[in-house]
Amino acid sequence: MTKPHLRVGVVAVVRRDDGKVLAFERSDHTGEWQLPQGGVEAGEDLRDAAWRELGEETGLDEDQVELVTEHDDWTVYLWPASLRKGGRLGQAHRWFFFEPLVDSIEPAPDGSEFRDWQWMKPDDLIARTVEFRKQPYRQVLGG
Repeated sequence: MTKPHLRVGVVAVVRRDDGKVLAFERSDHTGEWQLPQGGVEAGEDLRDAAWRELGEETGLDEDQVELVTEHDDWTVYLWPASLRKGGRLGQAHRWFFFEPLVDSIEPAPDGSEFRDWQWMKPDDLIARTVEFRKQPYRQVLGG
């Protein structure tokens, strides 16, 4: 039996000079928005994981964005009991911040995880995020 644990992951925040962040609508839950995120593979550097997840989920790369900083603290949230599987209780994330290198970037979500994207004020994103993710979003983005 697997011991209860948190999944270790990263969150990628693309933020413009006006403070808006690049938010994505989930394919499986219409109206639910979030930031690109995902698990860290065994032995993977956290920064490399942030670049990988950003690329896999949005199609963005070092030609369109640059990694500028990371949040000082980890965030943690627990999943509702209905989402827990394989001993995973929730997620612990390290947040990485990217900035656009060009005036107009064009994310290309593949449709498997995200269906749409838009620039949002952090408060608007938090309001559209599923309840169990709101506290970490507030912790890092404010609101």
